[in-house]
Amino acid sequence: MRIVTRPDFDGIVCATLLREALGPSLPIYWIEPSDIQSRRADIREGDILANLPWHDHAHLWFDHHISNEPETERPGTFEIAPSAAGIIYRYYKARNLLGSRFDELVAQTDMIDSADLTREQVIAPEDYPYLLLSMTIKNIEFQDIPYWEHLVDMFGKLDINTILKDPEVVSRCREVVEENKAYRYYLETYTTMIERISVTDFRSLEDVPSGNRFLTYSLFANSIASVKIRYAGSDKKQVVISIGHSIFNPECRVNVGAMLACYGGGGHFGAGGCTLDARDAQEKIDEILDILKANQAQD
Repeated sequence: MRIVTRPDFDGIVCATLLREALGPSLPIYWIEPSDIQSRRADIREGDILANLPWHDHAHLWFDHHISNEPETERPGTFEIAPSAAGIIYRYYKARNLLGSRFDELVAQTDMIDSADLTREQVIAPEDYPYLLLSMTIKNIEFQDIPYWEHLVDMFGKLDINTILKDPEVVSRCREVVEENKAYRYYLETYTTMIERISVTDFRSLEDVPSGNRFLTYSLFANSIASVKIRYAGSDKKQVVISIGHSIFNPECRVNVGAMLACYGGGGHFGAGGCTLDARDAQEKIDEILDILKANQAQD
């Protein structure tokens, strides 16, 4: 039995809760949703999937992405919910395998994963410990697996104030604060407004900047949705698209997860992503932009 999840804040908290409920020695297999969708993932009988699409080999499955909603009942729980971690927490609390000591962690995960944030939180995430910590979780060709595992271990044992004193966490939080300052420049330089859609295209950059993913909604206040475009790797064979409804201007009616499922991706009603072949990526990006500009609710 393994925990199978993705390397974002929700996935890390999912792994924390599953280890707490089922055993601290459970190994974690870190993958991206596209690994399941493309059948590259090595999912084995007995694996517990969290925050990922369903796989036929899964023993249990916990997810909350609208694009992954099953047509038939699966073992585990699927809900349209703020986070997958919240689903797991309720599932195992009902079975008396988790207590209330994770209430704050799960509440913060719900807030962060659903982007239920204030302008103050977006402008100064360094003033909000969980939010800042979530920004230290990045996936650059799975180089950070030891860090993700370290966070899972600490969340299972320590309170947030103690975690924030961990030397590696201190270093990464400091880096995030500096990255966020620089990221504003990159957003302002590489973003174009196409009607009411902010389109940030980093394909011309060799080193793709990272930073506060919510900042675009503050900088481009008139936008109803954002599109971020970048190459998946240095070989430039794949293009990654990330799309989100503005968290401050909720006028976008497009079901992002359902739309991107048509392009091999998925996500929530208000946010999602997909990976495209670079050879015809621009054609598909143009199609996606046309859908967003039309801003029509889908069935």
